[in-house]
Amino acid sequence: MVDVRILATDQLSEPEWHALRELLDEAFEGGFSDDDWDHTVGGLHVLAVGGGIVSHAAVVERLLMAGDRPLRTGYVEGVATALEHQRTGHASTVMREIGRLIRAHFELGSLSTCLPDFYARLGWELWPGPTYTSSPRGPLRTEEEDGGVMVLRTRYTQQLETTLPLMCDWRSGDVW
Repeated sequence: MVDVRILATDQLSEPEWHALRELLDEAFEGGFSDDDWDHTVGGLHVLAVGGGIVSHAAVVERLLMAGDRPLRTGYVEGVATALEHQRTGHASTVMREIGRLIRAHFELGSLSTCLPDFYARLGWELWPGPTYTSSPRGPLRTEEEDGGVMVLRTRYTQQLETTLPLMCDWRSGDVW
C-alpha cells in the first residue's frame, strides 16, 4: 500500500529531493539529464510513497499554441517508478492524480512519450497535427516529436482541433 502525496517543488525535503533524483536516474537508466531534471522541477509533484518514493510524476506550467490559440498547459515531466515496483499500478495512480490536477488548473495537459498506450488508457490522446517549438529564431519544426506528443483535454479544450500545428515554448534540452 502506498500513500499519494502532492507537493510543490519547494516543499520537497532535502532527502526527498535526492531520493527523487535517484529514482529518475535509475528509472531512465542514466539517461535522465540535468536539463530533464530542470524541466521536472518548478511545479507540482505527485509521489506514491511506501517505504520511500516508489513512483513520481510532475506537472509544470507551459504555454502551448494550437494554431493561433495560446493554451495554459500542464506539462507532464519525470514519470517514473522504481524498478522493483514497476507494473504494480503506481504509475497509473500518480498519472490519474496528475490528470485531476490538470483538469482543475489548466486548459490542456500535454506530454511527450514513447509509451503512448500507457497514457491512452488514462484518457490521453496523440496529437496528430505537426509539432513545432518557438525557437529564438522563430518557429522550428520538431518532426521527430510527431506521433509522440499527447494531450489531455479539459473542459476548455473539448472541441480543440488536434490537426492544427502545436507549438511549445523554447527551452534547453528536449523542447518537448
